[in-house]
Amino acid sequence: MELLLKIAAGAVTAALCAAVLRKNAPEFALLVMLCAGVWVLMQMAQPLGQVTRTLTHLVSISKLDARVVEPVVKVVGLSIVTRVTGEVCRSAGDGGIAAFVETAGTVLALAATLPLAQAVVEMITGLLA
Repeated sequence: MELLLKIAAGAVTAALCAAVLRKNAPEFALLVMLCAGVWVLMQMAQPLGQVTRTLTHLVSISKLDARVVEPVVKVVGLSIVTRVTGEVCRSAGDGGIAAFVETAGTVLALAATLPLAQAVVEMITGLLA
């Protein structure tokens, strides 16, 4: 909760600064927004490490095949990168590039889930045999 409040305060401050700068220097407003985004991502490094360690531990104790868990993690990562990139492009005034990024993210997410689909089909086939 404390980290989210810190991130929210930093984000609101950056958004207000960018709004003031946007009138006279839109390129600096974009730079402030990008710096704020990088700062937010850096704040997430420790929690992301905890999530990674916990998921690794859960996979090891559950004896799940990595082919089942890995695609889910990849899709979450792809979704985050796609959303952030699309919003940055929109803020820079280029909704067209944002649409292409979102399309690419969708196709890559679909591609990332193919090993999971294959593992499920193999598992079902093994149960039926």
